[in-house]
Amino acid sequence: MASNLKKRQPPSPKNLKLVSGKPTVAASPEAVHSPYASRDISVAVCVLLAVLTLGVYHSINRNPFVEYDDQLYVTENAHVKAGLTRNTFVWALTATDASNWHPVTWWSHALDYTIYGLNASGHHWTSLLIHLVNVILLFLLLRRATGATMKSAFVAALFALHPLNVESVAWIAERKNVLSTMFFFLALGAYGWYAQKPAIRHYAVLVALFVLGLASKPMVITLPFVLLLFDYWPLRRIEGWTEPSEEFSVQQASVARLVLEKLPLMALSVASAVITIVAQKGSEVPGAALPLGVRLQTALYAYGMYVWKALWPMYLAVIYPHPGRTLDWWRPALGALLIVVGSLVVWIQRHQRPYLAVGWLWYLGTAIPIIGLVQVGVQAIADRYAYLPLIGLFVMIAWVALPAADNFEVSSKSRWVLQAAAVALIVIVLGFMSARQVGFWRSSIDLWTHAIKVTKNNSMAESYLANSLFGQGRYEEGIIHLRKYASMEPYDAKAHAKLAAYFQDHGQLPEAVQEYQAAIRASAFVAKFGQPGMDSGMLAITYANLAVVYAQLGDGARAAENGRNALTTDSDAVEQMLAQLSRMVAAHPSTPGYLRVGMLLEVLGYPSEAQQVFARAQQLNLVPRVSQGTSSQSLNGTSVR
Repeated sequence: MASNLKKRQPPSPKNLKLVSGKPTVAASPEAVHSPYASRDISVAVCVLLAVLTLGVYHSINRNPFVEYDDQLYVTENAHVKAGLTRNTFVWALTATDASNWHPVTWWSHALDYTIYGLNASGHHWTSLLIHLVNVILLFLLLRRATGATMKSAFVAALFALHPLNVESVAWIAERKNVLSTMFFFLALGAYGWYAQKPAIRHYAVLVALFVLGLASKPMVITLPFVLLLFDYWPLRRIEGWTEPSEEFSVQQASVARLVLEKLPLMALSVASAVITIVAQKGSEVPGAALPLGVRLQTALYAYGMYVWKALWPMYLAVIYPHPGRTLDWWRPALGALLIVVGSLVVWIQRHQRPYLAVGWLWYLGTAIPIIGLVQVGVQAIADRYAYLPLIGLFVMIAWVALPAADNFEVSSKSRWVLQAAAVALIVIVLGFMSARQVGFWRSSIDLWTHAIKVTKNNSMAESYLANSLFGQGRYEEGIIHLRKYASMEPYDAKAHAKLAAYFQDHGQLPEAVQEYQAAIRASAFVAKFGQPGMDSGMLAITYANLAVVYAQLGDGARAAENGRNALTTDSDAVEQMLAQLSRMVAAHPSTPGYLRVGMLLEVLGYPSEAQQVFARAQQLNLVPRVSQGTSSQSLNGTSVR
């Protein structure tokens, strides 16, 4: 039996080359003599990847638009809803709506609207088909450059079915992510074409595809950096660093020469960065709220969390609360340790396993735009941000895990079966988890309910869930979540004003006073830091509502004071409020309506007009007696309804 055991042989001397006194490894024998490297198998793999992807995401066509940026991108966007017309095409070229310059994304949504209208199913299918194209492109790119069919297929399968990528596919507003990645992959393919056959026209195709990617989402800004990584491995273009690739024949060049050829692309990256900064002006979180030190800690934390979620994709949510200054010290410390240890390992293995360095640096580099150094929005991390960076980790996993079967003293056929079984098990588990994740997008209420369930202190999810419930007329349920949100966000003036309006409409006058006062304080506080609170019109209406509540409570002095504040802040807004309420009462006469108008006139200093309104109510026999200071439930113009 011992005679049948074969010891693993060290690399043959012909596969080693001394470069600058250091041994380097030639192209992997597995890449050159892979038993899976036939064209027929590649076609079969593409078909299998398509079946798996469509199978996991097939229910996406039943999902609606969600109440989270889908309005901004499609359902309430007048330009998109005009279809892909000349005016829409021109508008998109200069538009910075949604705090981004991405005309190709706007064109994509407009084309979908032209075809499908507001049928969400069609919009979902477009995003899914683009994701499927990305899966196939990733496999073909890796397969062509490395010759390793099984490993390339494994990377593509991880990318296709990983639950972290569900958000990018299932969220219509995130079309920009799958679209920009498609152009990113096409640009990688064009670069391989250029590397094999250097020509200006080939380079022009690369530039054009990069521009289209940047015009879809600036996330692909790191393409020049990724191309340099590809020069190291798998293309092996760097002269003096590695043996030339036997699988993908290209002419080697010096590092300086390779950097020089990327300069036009780097210039485009810089231009895109400038445009993005301009487009996001006003959306950035100010340094006073998140100082540089906090952002650096958050960046380290984000690097660690994306790796953790890649390995353990549980408790995924559409929004994760930003930890801000409350981030535990050990979380960024672990992230820093991960970066240091990971970088040390790949440096040590850079000659024997160059794919580790490329995969690790791909992850670290492509994640730079999304780790929070420039904070836009409320999220510290987001599943959609991992769509492109995690490919680097997938490459590391595939190129390390599958050769592990070589350590078993079995036949090559048995090793192939062992590899296939391991891949199948992982794919099945990930597919099941992703299909479940797709289900959470079946409605806005399901989406936000799940986010609250798997996270803690998620104020934004509470707010969105409240609005979704209000939209379906489920006011009593919605107000519970609005109250939770307001308790977590004491400086959101509009939330407090909205909550106060609910209490006023339901006769909970002391609670209404507290919330109106909280709204006024919050607006004044954030204004000190240059942040938007309530505009003058809303602030004036808040003062007017508070005045009416005080009048209902019998506190004439405070009612008069807040009435004067309302007129001083924005008299036009108050007059418009009065006019609107008067029209409502005329159309639908009611006791609360007349009392509201009468009291509002009273506290604003129009006693004679107020008495006329009260008299009108008496004439209609709406109340047995209406007099100055009468208390009643309010009809509030800023009600949650």
